[in-house]
Amino acid sequence: MWLSDISVVRPVFAAVLSMLLLALGILSFRELPIREYPNINPPIVSIRTTYPGASADVVETRITQAVES
Repeated sequence: MWLSDISVVRPVFAAVLSMLLLALGILSFRELPIREYPNINPPIVSIRTTYPGASADVVETRITQAVES
């Protein structure tokens, strides 16, 4: 309870203490080694379009780019 009492009596001290803890957390996160990060596989999207009788350029410009956007 002493922390809540100090926060009520001295709000500036509580705000400075909070900012100091936040700054230390950000600094320690930036110094975290790469091996401590979890392995994350980025999502991969694959699109297959077919347009019988059309050239590759037509499929690319008219269908694939429209689907991707």
